[in-house]
Amino acid sequence: MDITMNFTLGLTQGISWPWPIAVYLFLAGISGGAVAVAIMLNLYKKQTAQNTPILKAASLIGAVTIILGMVCLVADLTNPLWFWRILVYYNLTSVMSLGVIALIVYIPLVCILTLVAVRDSFKIGFLDGLIGWFDNHRCGLQWITLVFALTICAYTGFLISALIRFPLINQAVLPALFVASGLSAGTAAAKMVAAGMFGEDQHSADQKVLHGAEWPIMAAEALCIFMIAVALFTGNAAAQHAAQAFCTGTWATLFWVGVVGIGFVIPVVLCKAKGSGTFYLTGLCSVVGMMCLRLFILYAGQTYGI
Repeated sequence: MDITMNFTLGLTQGISWPWPIAVYLFLAGISGGAVAVAIMLNLYKKQTAQNTPILKAASLIGAVTIILGMVCLVADLTNPLWFWRILVYYNLTSVMSLGVIALIVYIPLVCILTLVAVRDSFKIGFLDGLIGWFDNHRCGLQWITLVFALTICAYTGFLISALIRFPLINQAVLPALFVASGLSAGTAAAKMVAAGMFGEDQHSADQKVLHGAEWPIMAAEALCIFMIAVALFTGNAAAQHAAQAFCTGTWATLFWVGVVGIGFVIPVVLCKAKGSGTFYLTGLCSVVGMMCLRLFILYAGQTYGI
């Protein structure tokens, strides 16, 4: 039986990885990044026993976005109704199969973490006993979920970097970039949802820790982008051709306006500004910048192929 799953002829024709995959990469990055940041914050402050607003927000974001991301992934299959095949047939030498295994573990974990986190706010009904058991083992739950959250962030980078005929995409640093950008956007999303939905003070101790963490994360993200650009501009003829993505055309505009302008410059310029509007604007810019980065990497990368 031919069990090859074709992701190239789904909702978008003409390129190997179309827009549903870009949206999936964005949602998976937000999911893993938000969950990882919230858990690391809890571990750092030794508050793993607490259902903080940040944890509630991040786990909810993580569950919703990864499920929506899987919908996009399945929708782009040539035969979406056959999606179950990727859950049954595995090739342990394939990045795709390893990613599916990670997702199969991560999705239930983040859903359980969400139920544990909101247990004191919402009645869970018949699941309360089961969730209570996980609540009693929440430290271990958070450690395991953290590992898989970071794995999901990195896996999306490994997944598309396997496209060796696209110099912009085929970069060893791409998984690190996807982890950094996922953490950056996930932090911003968790802060906004915690404040807007769970009543977290915008100037609380947890918010201040996350705000302080955003700068080194953004610096790491910028460094990864710089390394990719240098590798292309100083590489062979094919790499230098791909470097045009940073200089000319629609994708260069997306990069400089969306990734650099919205994703980096506006948050930096507004970092000292006060007010609720500024708080949400900077967070939204970080999230939008991350989406632009995913679109740039995926589309510009495939535009300038060998």
